[in-house]
Amino acid sequence: MKTLKDTIHKLTLPTPYAVGDVHTYLIAGDLLSLVDAGVKTDEAWQALQTQLKQLGFSPKDIEQVILTHHHPDHMGLIEYLPRVQNVAAHAKVRPWLEREEQFFIRYEKFFEKMYVESGVPSQYFSFLKGLRKPLKLSSKGILTQELLEGDQLPGHEDWQVIETPGHAQSHLSFVRETDGALLGGDHLLAHISSNPLLEPSYIEGEERPRPLLQYRESMEKIADYHVHTVYPGHGKTFDQVMDLVHRRLSRQVERAYKVLGMVQSRPLCAYEVCEKLFPKQIESQFGLTMSETIGQLDYLEHQQLVQTTIEDRQKIYYVNR
Repeated sequence: MKTLKDTIHKLTLPTPYAVGDVHTYLIAGDLLSLVDAGVKTDEAWQALQTQLKQLGFSPKDIEQVILTHHHPDHMGLIEYLPRVQNVAAHAKVRPWLEREEQFFIRYEKFFEKMYVESGVPSQYFSFLKGLRKPLKLSSKGILTQELLEGDQLPGHEDWQVIETPGHAQSHLSFVRETDGALLGGDHLLAHISSNPLLEPSYIEGEERPRPLLQYRESMEKIADYHVHTVYPGHGKTFDQVMDLVHRRLSRQVERAYKVLGMVQSRPLCAYEVCEKLFPKQIESQFGLTMSETIGQLDYLEHQQLVQTTIEDRQKIYYVNR
């Protein structure tokens, strides 16, 4: 077996989110790199410093940051690392890291249009005012290196980039096939299924992405690689990877057919489906539940099991007979 050049150190940092702690990974090889960077809170910063010290390092030893995706619990502490010269990630991280105002304006307009189309009641439109709130817990900086499918990680040539959109349009995973290690971000988690989250197109005028369809493709893509152990962004490190992938794909289809049963009763808009699918969670987790619901409807539409029509600016789903 080929000698492994890089050592993986897991660092676990607290977050204010329901998902709990987030893991970042220190990769020690030709460069000292941090894969993901936690959330921007005093508690996370203290935890990072403490755990680095236990390994014999300090924040100023970290030479580059490599990001799996743009969510704030994965890139919050970049600006705290004084020696970092290179921030490497998917190109779609750029508007989030560099705070591109025109993108955020388009982002907000996208959700406003989606809410109208989905039949969302007016009281939920206040959610739109909080779309930028997560930026407070994220870093501002410059994306200095774009990573693409098949690239090697800078300074860590044993690691290959896999594009795994779905949970985020910017999502990447990193595989080392010599030992089957996967730095998976939020792509695969042992204890919960990652939410495929709605986002606008990153190119103005393009059709919106279908994140649940992307997520299914990204999970299936893992079968093309020798993956033995997943080092995830949350929860425990795990193996038996393809068993988990098959369970997730199967359960997602089960939920889609549950949605199909709802639409068979009578034509529904996405909000009405969300109410039925998540009666206890829709109030407290409105954005997540709507993303999940529209994802299931996208899947049914893709499978030609439902059709749509527009009535009073609302998209109505009905069974394809």
